[in-house]
Amino acid sequence: MNRRRVVITGLGAVTPVGLTAADSWDAVRRGVCGVAPITHFDVSGMKVRLAAEVKGFDPEHYMTKPEAKRTGRFTQFAMAAAQEALRGFDSTGTDPERCGVIVSSGIGGQSITEAEHSRGLERGWDRVSPFYIPTAISNMAAGQLAILSKFQGMCSCPVTACAGGSNAVGDAFHYIRDGYAEVMLCGGTEAAITPLAIGGFTSMKALSQSEDPSRASIPFDAERSGFVMGEGAGILLLEDLEHARKRNAPIYAEIVGYGATCDAYHMTAPLPDGSGGARAMAMALRDGGVTPEEVGYINAHGTSTHLNDAGETAAVKTVYGERAYKLAMSSTKSMTGHMLGAAGAVEAIFTALSLRDGFLPATINYRTPDPECDLDVVPNEGRAADVRYAMSNSLGFGGHNASLLLKKWEG
Repeated sequence: MNRRRVVITGLGAVTPVGLTAADSWDAVRRGVCGVAPITHFDVSGMKVRLAAEVKGFDPEHYMTKPEAKRTGRFTQFAMAAAQEALRGFDSTGTDPERCGVIVSSGIGGQSITEAEHSRGLERGWDRVSPFYIPTAISNMAAGQLAILSKFQGMCSCPVTACAGGSNAVGDAFHYIRDGYAEVMLCGGTEAAITPLAIGGFTSMKALSQSEDPSRASIPFDAERSGFVMGEGAGILLLEDLEHARKRNAPIYAEIVGYGATCDAYHMTAPLPDGSGGARAMAMALRDGGVTPEEVGYINAHGTSTHLNDAGETAAVKTVYGERAYKLAMSSTKSMTGHMLGAAGAVEAIFTALSLRDGFLPATINYRTPDPECDLDVVPNEGRAADVRYAMSNSLGFGGHNASLLLKKWEG
């Protein structure tokens, strides 16, 4: 089969540290922490009081007021990010049936479900909003982005928990590479900072209960105690290289490999030896025809939980061998918190910009080394580095593992 080259020509993001991809990347370069006290609801009596909320977001900047009222927050984030990613895109001469959308959301309209459940209890179940189902279902962000872009090809929503955003980008990459489409809008979105979601993750002891924003999301630090919930969206526009060249599109980076595996081990815990994640990384390298020695940077899943960080470190050592100690592996979740289904997409954006700018973002607020996590985590200060290949990892509940391999754009 003739494999086509796939490039990233559009980026859009709404994150806890910025309302655009450019602003988010600038904040990440500067090491800005997006973790702060929760403002979306009253946390009185709750153990978890911090989250990485999106700040200053006004959906009416991206849609009309009636549209905003009929659209879930997770879809609003996706639409804002997609408008940014599509800026400058001209579909003239492109078959809309050869353009598609793959956008993940792990939880979808959680806040809508909570509000409508309360409404049903108060007024009767036949009085819930007629917009409840179409606004809350997880695939609605993908559906709305198809309407926005007029892309009529494949439209899908992988729901693979915290690996979803990476699965969406990886699946879109393969879809173009193997000749099924010319253009794909892909990524992930999430808005799960709600009482029920925070309570659920708290009761399973997954979230940090620190009240100090600088000691809450601390990946690879020996004092880490759980992840911090984040929210937002990351959307990428992928194109067949020849299609992009014909329209003189800007190119941020090239995607060259993708691996996806399952631990088949436990509902929430990863395999302790990281072997599932290792297989995904190895698969991505094989898919791209790249050796471990050629990779200079990994944007880690790095959630700030003990099992994840230790397991991912072990996985990197398994795949990269001695090379693991020579490459850099940082977690931008130290700044954005964990954006669940949006995480992999946002981190793919940061990885692409790392390659473009020759800059490796830091793992901020790192203080206490952990012998189990003894790789170069780019502690506290980002650094300049000319890297040709970089990898982005995502590992999700259910044992889902996804790795994306990106290459610096060299023409």
